[in-house]
Amino acid sequence: MATTFGSRLFVSYYPEEMTKTKHRPRRETPAKTPYEEARDELFQHIMNCGVIGAHPDDQVEWFDETMKYMTTRYTELTADQLRDLRALGMRFSAPMKSAITESETAETASA
Repeated sequence: MATTFGSRLFVSYYPEEMTKTKHRPRRETPAKTPYEEARDELFQHIMNCGVIGAHPDDQVEWFDETMKYMTTRYTELTADQLRDLRALGMRFSAPMKSAITESETAETASA
């Protein structure tokens, strides 16, 4: 079967091979470590529980309770890893620096 396309002539002898889908092997995703799972779960809890924007004292109390839960849920994590998780969570839930400087300048301007 010959087909003209513009000034070129295309000949296809095997039209059934032109529509064949090519199967690519799937990439293996590496399994997450317990630390990565705990980190992801902590970030989900922070987003769902409204910790961002809460009063700092309430955040400290929330993190105390949540880290107790994480200790029982992820027993394979070391004390250093749990401390790192808490630090990551505190940084994640802290207000943006631009918001802090804007509120400080507004307070000093009104004073």
